[in-house]
Amino acid sequence: MSEIAKTPEPPYYAVIFSSHRTEGDNGYGEMADRMVELAASQPGFLGMESVREGLGITVSYWESLESIASWKKNAEHCEAQRLGHQKWYSEFRVRVAKVEREYGI
Repeated sequence: MSEIAKTPEPPYYAVIFSSHRTEGDNGYGEMADRMVELAASQPGFLGMESVREGLGITVSYWESLESIASWKKNAEHCEAQRLGHQKWYSEFRVRVAKVEREYGI
């Protein structure tokens, strides 16, 4: 995913997922593609940006804390989280932040 997300005027929320992967794909690529597709269909989803170059960082943008909580409880997303803990990530952090200001060119 190489585009900058087109988000609305703030405020909105960002979920920042930083990670180090384990060796090998082990089904990760297919699941990651599915999670992007699934997240985009969730109420309150605003966009996503992701890069991986050793350290992976994915930022998803949401209308509200409620939409983030709903996404966290999604059954397919819960399964991806379980597999991530079990075999895809050696380390990760999730941070949730309120975006209050945005600017750029």
